[in-house]
Amino acid sequence: MNGGDGASSYARNSSYQRGAIEAAEALLRKGINRRLDITDHSYSYFTIADFGCSSGPNTILAVDIIIQALDDKFSSSLPNNTTPQFQVYFNDVSHTDFNALFALLPPQGPYFAAGVPGSFYGNLFPKAHLNLAYSSCALCWLSDLPPELTDTSSPAYNRGKIHYTGASAEVARAYSCQYRKDINLFLHARSQELAENGLMALIVPGVPDGFLDCQEASTGSEFDLLGSCLMDMAREGRIKEEEVDSFNLPIYYSTPKELEDIIKSNGELKIDKIETLGSIGAQGTMPDLESRVLYLRAVLEGLVRTHFGHQILDDLFDRYALKLAHSSFILQPQTHRSIMIFALLSRCYDI
Repeated sequence: MNGGDGASSYARNSSYQRGAIEAAEALLRKGINRRLDITDHSYSYFTIADFGCSSGPNTILAVDIIIQALDDKFSSSLPNNTTPQFQVYFNDVSHTDFNALFALLPPQGPYFAAGVPGSFYGNLFPKAHLNLAYSSCALCWLSDLPPELTDTSSPAYNRGKIHYTGASAEVARAYSCQYRKDINLFLHARSQELAENGLMALIVPGVPDGFLDCQEASTGSEFDLLGSCLMDMAREGRIKEEEVDSFNLPIYYSTPKELEDIIKSNGELKIDKIETLGSIGAQGTMPDLESRVLYLRAVLEGLVRTHFGHQILDDLFDRYALKLAHSSFILQPQTHRSIMIFALLSRCYDI
């Protein structure tokens, strides 16, 4: 994600993700109140980790909601005990702008804070160290791209596309297989790191059940639109077509059933709740063309810059804006089919 606080930063262009956190607030509070068992434990401190925190204010909002819910839980369940101190770990990949994130922390806040750089598809904490794990809008990012996407001899070679949206069934299957591997790695790592009776809350970007791919989901269609802009630039000689063929977005949107099946087959954590959040309209969080363009640029600019160089950025997103302006499908709120999945998982057995 784009760091800092500039016009195209994630911090200033993540209102859609913030909408997901706000939509999940009631479920998150209820889950902590009903599912977190603290009666048989004595806590001198309570550890919380936000996996895939990024660098904007959304993670601060989420942690504030969690801390308030925990305060309520401890005061109601153990009224004669002192509420423990809270330790919050903010995790994301090492090139995340942690400085921008820490600048948003309230002075003398109600918790201790630390940054933990690294991929959440592996272990990041000692065994049984975390009491509560949380992740929002991050588990759509793959740890790596399926190698067959750039293998010219593979049926999943993704020529002229940058995503599985509108691509062949083989490409979609390659993405799906990679997603399954990644979620299993994530669940395995968290099952080791969660303490007994630990709880994990996830907000996962997805698409409704019944979708074979993201063809009808607005976010996926926007990726397809961006890919067509790159192909236009290749035909004009601004970039090489081979560069487009070797560029694929490491993003996958699961259906609720697919995610539930992966968690159940993994078997290392128990599903306490999984459901689709209420409507999070793009029209409400990204009400105009400019905000939609800046949203996508904040998310994808780093990937584009790394692969193609910084010289094409303005031209690419200007082209994208022009195409988006003439895309009635994408800008109609009734066609915004992307969803958010809320999942509450627990560890209730000995380690």
